[in-house]
Amino acid sequence: MDLPIASDPSLPVERKAEVAVVGGGPAGLRAAETLAEGGCRVVLYEGKASVGRKFLVAGKGGLNLTHSEALERFAARYGEKERGRWDRLLAEFGPAELRAWAKKLGVETYVGTSGRVFPAGQQAAVLLRRWVARLRALGVDFHVNQRLEGATLTEGGWELRLQDTRNKKVQTPVFRAVVLALGGASWPSTGSDGKWTEFVCTLGVPVAPWHAANCGFEVDWSPEFLQAAEGLPIKNIAVTAGGRTIAGELLVTRYGLEGGALYQLGPELRASNPPQLWIDLKPSVTKERLGAQLWLGLKPGATVERVLAKAMESWKLSSAAGALLRFHRPDGEQSWQELVDRVKRFPVTLKGPRPVEEAISSAGGVRWEALDEQLGVTSCPGLFVAGEMVDWEAPTGGYLLQGCFATGTRAGRSAGRFLSRGV
Repeated sequence: MDLPIASDPSLPVERKAEVAVVGGGPAGLRAAETLAEGGCRVVLYEGKASVGRKFLVAGKGGLNLTHSEALERFAARYGEKERGRWDRLLAEFGPAELRAWAKKLGVETYVGTSGRVFPAGQQAAVLLRRWVARLRALGVDFHVNQRLEGATLTEGGWELRLQDTRNKKVQTPVFRAVVLALGGASWPSTGSDGKWTEFVCTLGVPVAPWHAANCGFEVDWSPEFLQAAEGLPIKNIAVTAGGRTIAGELLVTRYGLEGGALYQLGPELRASNPPQLWIDLKPSVTKERLGAQLWLGLKPGATVERVLAKAMESWKLSSAAGALLRFHRPDGEQSWQELVDRVKRFPVTLKGPRPVEEAISSAGGVRWEALDEQLGVTSCPGLFVAGEMVDWEAPTGGYLLQGCFATGTRAGRSAGRFLSRGV
C-alpha cells in the first residue's frame, strides 16, 4: 500500500529501542502507534500484502467504530468473568478516546439511532489510509508478506522466525520486546486464521480452543417452512437461551438462523447440548391479551388452520413467524391455549454453530490467566498480546473494534515501559 507521509511537528524525533509488532489489524496498528508515539523504533510485520484487511471488511456495511453507551454497561458486554479488567482497559482507551483518535486523523464521528458510533461518510478506507500515513510519519517500518512461523526467547531478546509468503525466504530478526496481534480464527482470508496457536503453545502459553462467535446456528427446517420463510426476518421478538433474554430480531436462512439477538447468546448456546432457543414472538403482549384477541370473532370448533389464520390476523404476525407456527408444531391438532403458549415460548432446537471461518468473530485464544495486567505473557518476559488473539468475545455494535483498540493501546504502552526499564 503506497501511502503519503503526513508531516506533524508534534511527532517524536529521538527514537528509543526497537520493538516488533506482528499483525497489521486494528490491534496491531494501534499498538504500533502507541509505541511510536512513545518514541520507540517500531517494525511492523504483516502476513498479507497490505495491512488493515479485516478493518476494511468491518467497514463494508458502515464502519461501526464503537458504541455510545455508558462505560459501566459497555464493560459488561465482554462478560462478567473479566469485568474488572475490561473496566480498566476501557478507562484507559474507551469510546471517548477512540472518537478523539479518529478526529485527530481528520475524521469526524457521529452516533446513529441505535447508539452505535460511525465515522462520517462511513468510509473505512479513508480512515485506514490516514492512519497508515500517520504511522509512517511516526517512523513505523512496515514489512508485509511476512508470516510469523515461530518465536524463541534468546539472550538478546525474542528471535522471530518470519517467512516471506512470496519466495519462502526466512529471516530471524531479534527484538527486545514483541507485541503479537495475530487475530482470531474468523475471516481467514484477511490473515487471521488462528494457526499461530501451534507455535504459541510450544512456548507453554495456555490457549483456549476456537469457537465461532457472532455467528449463525444451524436448524433442521422443513422444506415447506423454507419455501415460505427463507430469507425473511422475524422482527420485534425476544430470544432466550440459558436463562438470558435478548430483544431483537432473527433472519431465517437456508441452514438455520442469523441475527444480532442470536449472536449475543453465543456463550449460553455453546454451554448447552443441544443448544436450545426459545422465541417470544409477541414480547409486548401478555398471554391473556393474546387469547382474548384470538377468540374475538372466532367460531367454536374452528379448525387448526382457521385458528392459525385468525392468529396471524389478530396478532399481526410476520410471514416468517406465521410459517413457524404453521410448519413447525407438535403432532396433532393444538388447542388455542397451546397455540398462545407457543407464541410466547416457541422452542427451536439448534444443531450447532456455523463454522468459525464464517463467523463475524471468534472466541478462544490466549487465556487471560496467562497474562498480567499489562497484557504481558507472564511466562515470557517481553512478549505482549492484543486483540482477538486473546480469549474474549463481544457482540457486534462497536464492541469488537473497541476491544481491539483498547487492548492494542494497553499492550503497546506496556511494551514501551518494558523497554524503558532496560530489561
